Amino acid sequence: DPNADIFITKHLFNLKFAAKDLQRNSKKCDKEEKIEKAKVKKAIQKGNMEVARIHAENAIRQKNQSVNFLRMSARVDAVAARVQTAVTMNQVTKSMAGVVKGMDATLKSMNLEKISALMDKFEHQFETLDVQTAQMEDTMSSTTTLTTPQNQVDSLLHEMADEAGLDLNMELPQGQTGSVGTSVASAEQDELSQRLAKLRDLV
Repeated sequence: DPNADIFITKHLFNLKFAAKDLQRNSKKCDKEEKIEKAKVKKAIQKGNMEVARIHAENAIRQKNQSVNFLRMSARVDAVAARVQTAVTMNQVTKSMAGVVKGMDATLKSMNLEKISALMDKFEHQFETLDVQTAQMEDTMSSTTTLTTPQNQVDSLLHEMADEAGLDLNMELPQGQTGSVGTSVASAEQDELSQRLAKLRDLV
């Protein structure tokens, strides 16, 4: 359908632009993560563990968000490339052009869930929905949760304390440490304890 071709070619630019925009958002999150890490270090130096933990949680959240934006950018890029191929090979269908309607508002929203749903619609337009896309979907859904894994937070607190050259004895009130993920965390803690012990010996 030549009309569908012309229609979709106009919008192809917006898909490519959105991929770049998502990448920019990812870099913004990286910057925010660095700022939060610096605040963690400052709070630890002042001995304010409560504040340090809050900033550590923010840093981990920004880090995860950065990965999500980057992953979505790659996904939008891949869809844009497929649409480009469809245009080149005159395989644009009316239903594909239908998906494009109202696409711009979704892309501008920078809302990952909405963009993900839009990419789903696009991908269904291509007969060969490859395994990669399905894998990407799984990863997306598992990483878009807003919870911050406490072992990652603890790890970051220790890392910043190391950099600040401080010994960090984290006495957590009972009941605050969840049993979930403690086995993973304990292995990391052991390694950190050893590193801290070496530091103490040096001092």
